[in-house]
Amino acid sequence: MAHNPDVNLTDKLFALLLYLLPHHLLSQLVYWLTRCEWVPLKNTLIRQAIKLYRVDMEAAAEPDPAAYPCFNAFFTRPLRADARPFAVGNHTLLSPVDGAVSQSGRIVDGRIFQAKGIEYSLEELVGGERSLVEAFSGGSFATIYLSPRDYHRIHIPLAGRLTRMLHIPGRLFSVSPSTTRTVPRLFSRNERVVNLFETDAGPMAVIMVGAIFVASIDTVWAGTVAPRSRSVRRWSYGRSSTEPISFERGAEIGRFNMGSTVLLLFGKDAVEWSAAMEPGAVLEMGQAIGSIGS
Repeated sequence: MAHNPDVNLTDKLFALLLYLLPHHLLSQLVYWLTRCEWVPLKNTLIRQAIKLYRVDMEAAAEPDPAAYPCFNAFFTRPLRADARPFAVGNHTLLSPVDGAVSQSGRIVDGRIFQAKGIEYSLEELVGGERSLVEAFSGGSFATIYLSPRDYHRIHIPLAGRLTRMLHIPGRLFSVSPSTTRTVPRLFSRNERVVNLFETDAGPMAVIMVGAIFVASIDTVWAGTVAPRSRSVRRWSYGRSSTEPISFERGAEIGRFNMGSTVLLLFGKDAVEWSAAMEPGAVLEMGQAIGSIGS
């Protein structure tokens, strides 16, 4: 564990426990539990989650907790059409999720800032893909944490065309603020799905980072992306495709089955983050988080 004077004993003990837990086994058990449709169980789970995390059901398209067929359907619930208005301006970056800013800033010397005293490499984050390292070196990053009470669908910050997807296997550490402060290279060690888009700001990566109890990540074009091997898997979506996969600004592109983190990457001088991107700031999907650089 990295040394950080701001980390307390509780953080350190929690991180130590995470090192010892069988991440993938626990996540598979949670996968089964959250998809169980036995009414007494799923209703109890949903009611307890709403109470424990103070979930705002008024923003949900279906406000009745009992109407959801299983806990995962509740957890990945859609919102009312008017619940998250988009910030105006086609060159304005939208927050892809509800969540809290962990960090944002520049990628310096191929390193990304995680927390005080902790950095990790861009190369490791993107699975060693040299073309992606070159595309984002000297660029900008933002890390947004989704808590259990948040809306868990992921939207695209700018209009874009999907070019590549990578599934990078790894651990499933918690991505809570306490583990972000204590576990070195957290986001480049956890399982993740790297989605590459071509946009008016150049290349953009939307990286969906798995976490403890996140047994799968879904994208709207490939469905559930789950580990099948220990090696990196790659998909390409070329311009010659009969049906190019393109998205309007703010369109849904995926969802987390349980909570996690989204990382955004842009090339050098491509974007400017707004004042809303201070560490700890709370975001809503569709909120302005920056703009395309001039």
